[in-house]
Amino acid sequence: MLDTKINLFGIEFKNPVMNASGTGGYGKELDSFYPLDTLGGFVSKSCTFNPRFGNPLPRIADASLGCLNCIGLTNPGVKKLAQEEIPPIVNKYPNLPYLCSIAGETKEEYIKEIEILNKVDGIDIYEINISCPNVENGGMALASDPNLAYQITKECKKASKHPIFMKLTPNGVDIAKIAIECEKAGADGLILANSYQGMRIDLRTGKPILSRKIGGYGGPGIFPMALKVIYQCAKVTSIPIIGVGGVSSAEDVIEMLYAGASLVEVGSLNLKDPYACKKIVDELENVMKEYNITSLKDIIKGALKYE
Repeated sequence: MLDTKINLFGIEFKNPVMNASGTGGYGKELDSFYPLDTLGGFVSKSCTFNPRFGNPLPRIADASLGCLNCIGLTNPGVKKLAQEEIPPIVNKYPNLPYLCSIAGETKEEYIKEIEILNKVDGIDIYEINISCPNVENGGMALASDPNLAYQITKECKKASKHPIFMKLTPNGVDIAKIAIECEKAGADGLILANSYQGMRIDLRTGKPILSRKIGGYGGPGIFPMALKVIYQCAKVTSIPIIGVGGVSSAEDVIEMLYAGASLVEVGSLNLKDPYACKKIVDELENVMKEYNITSLKDIIKGALKYE
């Protein structure tokens, strides 16, 4: 009997596969393609305290082995999320872990969002996104300073009634150092890592394609780099890690578990194929059999024994 279940803080994930924030809306969008409880858990699009329109068009650019985006945290604001978006999904799928992703410009903004969301039934974990590369204020700047990351983590943990997972940036930082500070401040887990910065230029005009010139690059091309970040942080922290970055197959999921992740998010592939997560879940047991793996929880951090 193959065991795909992962248990964190008494929350049971029937498999480790989830969508990444921003690639499944708030639930109903992805649920229109297949039942959401096919997944181990669902991750909402990041919300902010006030509604955000996001960045001007164009906000998407094609790239080898993936794509770039500068969406800019488009969302209806935390109050609408709490009142209209979360309840229908958690009521329909009461046994599906719901990870609510939040973003902000200041630690005060994060705390106000948490205070509103604490009153909503059905949320299991907060994803504290301090790493968005596509906004002017807040964004990945918050995850680039160890002291700021520590302070935000500490205040969010104090305000939250649920476990908090800090989503960090791999861009231009010693991410292992930031991860250590988050753990010291009380983080229950880490999400590693967000997209890598990149750009594309239109050869007909010489003009950068994205409105912000630079955007977040995601897709299979970043998978080896994401794997490295997970491995680095798993070596120096003891809290669970959710791996994200370039995952496109069941084999990738298993590789991330070996590197140190307990759960795995699938991001850009969902934008190309909305059935991507389901296909990976459907293949997971076959790949486990191929590599003689009987229990996924037993392989977490397996690669670290070779240190």
